[in-house]
Amino acid sequence: MWDSTGRRALGREALAYADVLHNLARYLTGNTVDAEDLVQETYARALRSADQFTPGTNLKAWLCRILRNTFLSVYRRRRHDPVVGGLDTVNPGIPTAPEESFLGDLELDRLRKVVGEEIERALMSLTDDARTVILLDLEGLTEVEVADVLGCPVGTVKSRLARARAALRLRLRDYATG
Repeated sequence: MWDSTGRRALGREALAYADVLHNLARYLTGNTVDAEDLVQETYARALRSADQFTPGTNLKAWLCRILRNTFLSVYRRRRHDPVVGGLDTVNPGIPTAPEESFLGDLELDRLRKVVGEEIERALMSLTDDARTVILLDLEGLTEVEVADVLGCPVGTVKSRLARARAALRLRLRDYATG
């Protein structure tokens, strides 16, 4: 049983993975606002379920699994909702923040933006499972940890990862060298 001090310590330790969770949430949801909501809900569920976490095990993998499961449950609920979004979800009066350029090189900045958009489009075109396995791999989780997050065998992770990488290579073949 976790006392309030233990929960606070777990919460502080879990905050170190905010960027990892946000990146995964951003690619699962497709937008920043939903990603922020998903990360917030992930942290709330993690703190409520602190008793289920075993100290000394991989906290990042545990949080990623909570995030993925939360995303899937929200997705299933929304799938049956006839109205998703609406005019109240758009605020055209808020300007977007300009991206910082690298050493003032406008051409390089434009190239990065185009390539980055292509990579994001390629990632977003993958299935949720394929996108998740790629992102968890990029975050440095081992295949065993990814299997734990996804709740499937390691062999399934290996095959999903191979198929997802092949799909990305195909979609991004114009950027291949040599």
